[in-house]
Amino acid sequence: MKRIKVRQAGTKVRKSKEDKIFDFFMYALAGIITLIVLYPMYFIVIASFSDPFLISRGEVFLIPRNVSLKAYQKIMEYKQLWVGYRNTIFYVIAGTLTTLAVNIPAAYALSRKKMYGRKLFHVFYLIPMFFGGGLIPTYLVVKGFSLLDTVWVMFVPFAVVTYYIIVARTFFDNSIPEDLWEAAQLDGCGYIGFFFRITLPLSKAILSVIALWTAVGQWNAYFNALIYLRSPELQPLQIVLRNILIVNKTIGNMLTGTAGAEAKALADLIKYAVIVVSSAPIMCMYPFVQKYFNQGVMLGSLKG
Repeated sequence: MKRIKVRQAGTKVRKSKEDKIFDFFMYALAGIITLIVLYPMYFIVIASFSDPFLISRGEVFLIPRNVSLKAYQKIMEYKQLWVGYRNTIFYVIAGTLTTLAVNIPAAYALSRKKMYGRKLFHVFYLIPMFFGGGLIPTYLVVKGFSLLDTVWVMFVPFAVVTYYIIVARTFFDNSIPEDLWEAAQLDGCGYIGFFFRITLPLSKAILSVIALWTAVGQWNAYFNALIYLRSPELQPLQIVLRNILIVNKTIGNMLTGTAGAEAKALADLIKYAVIVVSSAPIMCMYPFVQKYFNQGVMLGSLKG
């Protein structure tokens, strides 16, 4: 009798020559794409430490040359920088909490199939997503509510985001089964109790995703501050860094000769340092919510 060899579980399968060639090209392509994405960020970091004259001549490529902290020292001399950091941290925390407090309950309510007027509210939220009043009407509304030049103008008027509501509503529809709500009803749980005791603990993924999106948006926000804020003590980090760039660029253009060349070189160096200073904190926050990011988006878009 012929012996039939049974492959044991966990036995390594030998790949064919064609599979190995395919894997090689796929890994090579993935490596090239990763390099294309990461190198610009890496270059900005090493350029902020390098000699600006060497950067302009293209002599800085993989490692910093003539390492200097002059750009960072110049930035740290501005006392307004720390005020901007304080304001931005407050805007990020307050804006994220406000956005979650406004959009998540709305999404939960719209996910309830027995909600009266559910379709009408869907249309009500969707129309502003495609049609906006524009800058001037928005400015007049903000002014009418006496929010100009206040901390509230940075997050209260713009807290409702239709896209967040749609994503969270889809998540609740697909990830919170109706049987769970029926079981909670048998235990005497109402809509509000079900939302706080069951829905929110099961929705960490989508909460983290929306919190990350909001935090990144608030951290990078500068246009609203440019339009609605006048007091220097209320300006966020992005406006402060923008002012630093403008001041140093202006000084470089006003001076001539050797002093002008050095001032322009320092302005270019500060430009790279400003990008690092403004991007590093929010990039450090991303790893803490990364595990929820893909999970939250996919669970909100697929059935089951």
